[in-house]
Amino acid sequence: MSLNQKTRIMHPLQLFKYCPECGSSHFEVNNGKSKKCRDCGFVYYFNPSSATVAFILNSKDELLVCCRKNDPAKDTLDLTGGFVDMCETGEEGVTREVKEETGLEVVETKYLFSYPNTYLYSGFLVHTLDMFFLCKVADDSKIEAMDDVSDSFWLALDKVNPREFGLDSVRTGLIRFLEEYKLNKYR
Repeated sequence: MSLNQKTRIMHPLQLFKYCPECGSSHFEVNNGKSKKCRDCGFVYYFNPSSATVAFILNSKDELLVCCRKNDPAKDTLDLTGGFVDMCETGEEGVTREVKEETGLEVVETKYLFSYPNTYLYSGFLVHTLDMFFLCKVADDSKIEAMDDVSDSFWLALDKVNPREFGLDSVRTGLIRFLEEYKLNKYR
């Protein structure tokens, strides 16, 4: 079994060996989502990180699609988004990520739905809660591929194939978005 496969199977709490409060090695499983220090009583709950995904449509009802520059899922299709920073709302996070990855300025966000996901980063399996937003941008005529995006382009909705997207939650979110879009939910 490769390190990658072992990391995906291992519960993240197994990676935390010492109490972050007192440094004790008696940092033990408390339940399925926490560890407790037998020496000082500190309890650590392992919660998901917040992440965002943006659905951006232009006036031709084409979807903004990106190509991933880095692992995980390097060279696969993706949607703009990323981790929410501390002290940021989901709306602020998706707005910042769109600007960092495409240069586009988001002028309106609408929360749609969320899905849990996992994201392998530096050998550590990060559990995320991916929040999906429908975003409007000020000017969709000039897109740049920046940050961790190698390419950005508009794709007609009938040409979007969720199987070509590398991350599980993005595929699931795309399927839902496309089904609901056909029902005129987002127009």
